[in-house]
Amino acid sequence: MIRFSSRYMIAALLLCGSVHFAQAQKTMEEYEVFPTRLETDIPYRIPAIATASNGDLIAVADYRYCRMDIGFVGTGDGRIDLRASISKDNGHTWEAPFTIVKGKGRGFDVFHTGFGDPCVVADRNSSRVFLLSCAGNVSFPGGTREKHQGIAIMHSEDNGKTWSEPKDIAEDVYAMFDKCSRGPVRAMFIGSGKIHQSRYTKTGKYYRLYCSNLVTDVNGARLNYVLYSDDFGDTWKVLGDKEDVPIINGDEPKVEELPDGRIIISSRCGGGRLFNIFDFENKEQATGKWGKQAFSGAENNGTTAKNNACNGEILVVPAIRTSDNQSTHLVLQSVPFGPGRTNVGIYYKELRDASSYDTPANFAKDWSGNIQATTLPSAYSTMTLQADHTIGFLFEEETHCSSWGGGYTIKYQKYAIEDITGGAYKFDKKNVK
Repeated sequence: MIRFSSRYMIAALLLCGSVHFAQAQKTMEEYEVFPTRLETDIPYRIPAIATASNGDLIAVADYRYCRMDIGFVGTGDGRIDLRASISKDNGHTWEAPFTIVKGKGRGFDVFHTGFGDPCVVADRNSSRVFLLSCAGNVSFPGGTREKHQGIAIMHSEDNGKTWSEPKDIAEDVYAMFDKCSRGPVRAMFIGSGKIHQSRYTKTGKYYRLYCSNLVTDVNGARLNYVLYSDDFGDTWKVLGDKEDVPIINGDEPKVEELPDGRIIISSRCGGGRLFNIFDFENKEQATGKWGKQAFSGAENNGTTAKNNACNGEILVVPAIRTSDNQSTHLVLQSVPFGPGRTNVGIYYKELRDASSYDTPANFAKDWSGNIQATTLPSAYSTMTLQADHTIGFLFEEETHCSSWGGGYTIKYQKYAIEDITGGAYKFDKKNVK
């Protein structure tokens, strides 16, 4: 087991756009789950995390021999492994990292060259865990319909301890777009971090899974769609009509469910996030319509990412408003506050009533506050609701060295809702779904 000591974080007053947010003084436990101690070390990148049904935390990351993204050869001939670490005590201690799947580098079959940009989910009612990643030796910018990245899927039947061999489902996913006006798509990858399991929709053995992808369409435009699976990741379909594009000119996306069961997509963009909401006509058949995408940033008191566009995570949790003891919900969104890829933290917004999230534009504006996780250069982040009802936050940080060596230390922090909100809210145990 690897355990790192706690440190004390001093209260800070942060300026985000035109609004000041106060961070509460607190004691912070933090752990270097995947450390990159020297720029010459094989570096880590791209955090993903899930909470298993038995309460274990499963963290996953790239182990980049090639020091670059999938498809860029680098020093390791394209090799990227996926590594995992497990915590059995709500993040208090972490086991040593182990390899889920090894990349073989160039010279073998294309699919097994490298595996990277993982996203993960654990079934709430069984010991099954599902992982999806990019694979191969083609970069996203260099992809074509005929030659593109693979989409690797792997399952664990024992809460993340052991894993199946990777299987490539890319052709099945690409083919779904071939006959729409935006297709054939040239390139695609799934947003890394957290895959969302529905709290409300179950059409077979498992509750539905949602993930979101970035595609380059036939004309070169970058689009985001949401995919769903009713068989725990074996097969996937597009949510809604393929002609109804959720996000245009987006980047790396994430997906969550709102308290009323609608789907929210959150996409990386310069200065903040792009949001859109899917209204269902029929949940079981996954039919419905997307709204009008909306920007969230400094101009509307939103999720400001000053001078950067970066991967982040979205999470909805039940909460109690401490001022009047009323049940409500909070949405959390992580980004680097900036300037640039620095000062990663978490914004929060109360979904107090329908008017705060009935449209993408209303969802995007007037966020309530934030908490800053680090003062160092920092980038990608993800989070999960833990078994003890705290938030497990996993993010990239230049803890020991710069990221010029090809990666970061991937650090874990643990937050109670009171920590994030300065005591304005606490977790609502009675409304967990």
